[in-house]
Amino acid sequence: MTKEPKVLSLSDVARAAGVSSATASRALGDKPGVSAATRSRVLAVAAELQYVVSPAASQLATGSRGRVAVVVPHLSRWFFGALLEGLENGLRRAELDVLLYQVATREDREHFFERLPARRKVDAVVVLAFPVDEAEQQRLALMGVNILGAGGRIASYPCVSVDDHAAARQALDHLLFLGHRRIGMIAAVDPDSPEWMHGMGRTDAYYAALAEAEIEPDPQLVATVPWGITHGADAMAQLLSMRHPPTAVYAHSDEIAFGALATLRRAGVRVPEDMSVIGIDDHPLADLADLTTVAQPVVEQGELVAQLVIDTLLGEAVTAGRVLPTRLVVRGSTARPRGTA
Repeated sequence: MTKEPKVLSLSDVARAAGVSSATASRALGDKPGVSAATRSRVLAVAAELQYVVSPAASQLATGSRGRVAVVVPHLSRWFFGALLEGLENGLRRAELDVLLYQVATREDREHFFERLPARRKVDAVVVLAFPVDEAEQQRLALMGVNILGAGGRIASYPCVSVDDHAAARQALDHLLFLGHRRIGMIAAVDPDSPEWMHGMGRTDAYYAALAEAEIEPDPQLVATVPWGITHGADAMAQLLSMRHPPTAVYAHSDEIAFGALATLRRAGVRVPEDMSVIGIDDHPLADLADLTTVAQPVVEQGELVAQLVIDTLLGEAVTAGRVLPTRLVVRGSTARPRGTA
């Protein structure tokens, strides 16, 4: 597979020329304050590296601080890392730097919104996949910059996301199509934002799918746990302890499903012969685990919100975001219930 060439940034040229990014920018823009020798050196290095000034960057230069604040709840989870990768890639092409703020706990969030450390330092703020309540929205408004979101519907800000209700219905409709009627759900919640996963629609879709199939929901078939693989394993153990366990389990995420698969393997329950398992996300390890899932384009969400940031800084009206499609990926963890034709 051909490796994509690295996208050169202004900082790469500045580093090679032995000058600051600001000096390199003035030299490439033919602006005053740079000696003839330095300008010549920067231009020579840019030519040698085949660096081309980003059109967006040149348009943003006047009055732009060249920085975007990104507020993210977690850095260790794959989903947030992939979102951040797409966002940073898109912003870097426009010569925009990222100021990263992690708000992993409720205390972190309160501290951030109280202090607003990015105030007067950035051109925009991007909130990655966590809810922002009314008081927090009022605090963000004090910054006087555009606020955008990615990875979920975040207040009324322009966002790039997927339809989580529709994604969950793809997973549940697949299990129903196979003939499953006793379907368990492992619902994941963030202890610091318990409303987030439920509000995203992945829980509502479960009950909507059962109702449409005229299946009476059984509260014992629902296990609600904190986010994480270990918790997914614990939830699966809870479902297996039932007198009549489910024939299929729908997990809020692939990471939860990985834990469920581990418990089933240890218990000697065959997948999918004895029990089917499906997740959501299409985690990079889902293929290796042969997990049926519903794929969402995570990196693309980050890239598209980066473009929304650039559009707003160029003065273009951005009043809405984008909802990207999801798709069912059938692998070896789902099959018809045991004993059916």
